[in-house]
Amino acid sequence: MRTLQILCVLIALPALSACASLFYGDQHGTRSGSSSSLVDYLYPDGQIPPEVPNSLPYLELPVRVGIAFVPSNGRSTLSGAEQAILLEQVASAFRDRRYVKSIETIPQQYLTGARGVVGMQQVAALYGIDVMALVSYDQVAFTGERDAAILYWTIVGTALVKGNTNEVQTMIDTAVFDVKTARLLFRAPGADTDQRNATLFETGSDLRRLQSDSIQAANQAMITNLDAELATFEERVKQGEAAQVAWSGGGGGGSAGVVLLAIVAIVLAVRRRDPRLHAVPVRQPRRDADGKI
Repeated sequence: MRTLQILCVLIALPALSACASLFYGDQHGTRSGSSSSLVDYLYPDGQIPPEVPNSLPYLELPVRVGIAFVPSNGRSTLSGAEQAILLEQVASAFRDRRYVKSIETIPQQYLTGARGVVGMQQVAALYGIDVMALVSYDQVAFTGERDAAILYWTIVGTALVKGNTNEVQTMIDTAVFDVKTARLLFRAPGADTDQRNATLFETGSDLRRLQSDSIQAANQAMITNLDAELATFEERVKQGEAAQVAWSGGGGGGSAGVVLLAIVAIVLAVRRRDPRLHAVPVRQPRRDADGKI
């Protein structure tokens, strides 16, 4: 009798192992991901980046800003609607900045057909853009088993036991370039990592929700950093550390503001030294032909 029980167990073990493999494959889990690489877009096929001038870029304020998603490397986990929402959030960060004149959201298809630094500059010229904000992302998802997955040998177990785990890591980055020199002005990253347990039947749908939630969380972190970087950039411009600037229409900014202040100072100094400039002319009464007033 005991020999028969052992024999049944030996026969059942391969069957259970086969069932587990049928449901969720390798015990080490599966890894997947999608990304849009900024480096691969600007320097495709291993191109060497051009030399960037040591001098500060020249910006005529207010600038016209273009915002676009970097084309993905293969299948993207972001839908067109999700991309539109994220780009609108990036555009909102640029609005109401005194040094921003206008904001253009550029379709990703334009960048797909125009890769490299020259391609970016061509797209910018088409839209009349001075500064380009390129949004890229990287997302990696891992699905594996927990110890509780041993209970998947029954139908009830696959429906009720959360024996699988989904983990997603997401990074979103906005890099802002001066179009003429292709020089990086500043960048704002955002990251998120999340993990959730799921039943065997829920694994696929739970992973899709987790990916979407992680994208939103990483983007919110990026927007927070972008607001801070935009404020810092404005201060650096005032200090002459980020760029040489001038305001269009004769306004003050950069060297133009210094010249205007110098002119005002000279006029005030001259008025202080020459009291005649402060004298108020006395109006003489008008007289008729007989000399009467």
